[in-house]
Amino acid sequence: MSDTKIEADPAKSAKSMSIIVTKGTLDWAYPPFILATTAAAMGLNVSMFFTFYGLPLLLKDLDLKLSPLGNPAMKIPMAGVHMGMPNIASMIPGVDAAASTMMKNLMNRKGVASIQELRELALEAEVRLIACQMTMDLFEYSLEDMIPGPELGGAATYIEVASGCDINLFV
Repeated sequence: MSDTKIEADPAKSAKSMSIIVTKGTLDWAYPPFILATTAAAMGLNVSMFFTFYGLPLLLKDLDLKLSPLGNPAMKIPMAGVHMGMPNIASMIPGVDAAASTMMKNLMNRKGVASIQELRELALEAEVRLIACQMTMDLFEYSLEDMIPGPELGGAATYIEVASGCDINLFV
């Protein structure tokens, strides 16, 4: 028996993770990017598949909004208490814009990275960004509308990626 050790190829032995990104509001944009950049920093090979309302997170110009409608868990710290907003208040014009501004200000004060910063981190960490071709066609987007870096792919592309991953998330 030989004392020769066979070294594993790090690219083949690294754990991998795929994330389907389906939502594009301010609050739903954070989980997939935070998970992807954290996993990449931990050495995982990460792919993100952006489809339907998650696809606009790849647009060059982001204008992320937050809606308190149907989100009873959304409570913002204000004046020493956690203020929730009744669903009926979301019907008032300007409430979504005010909630978005309040959340962005809170995140800024707390030093939370912006989605733009997290996207840059994902690209630097070589996270594979896949824009759903069907969704691109459906909503009439082109790669020129997107930040540099995403590739086009469809459901088959995602299935191929996901079938080889250790972790698959739907966000």
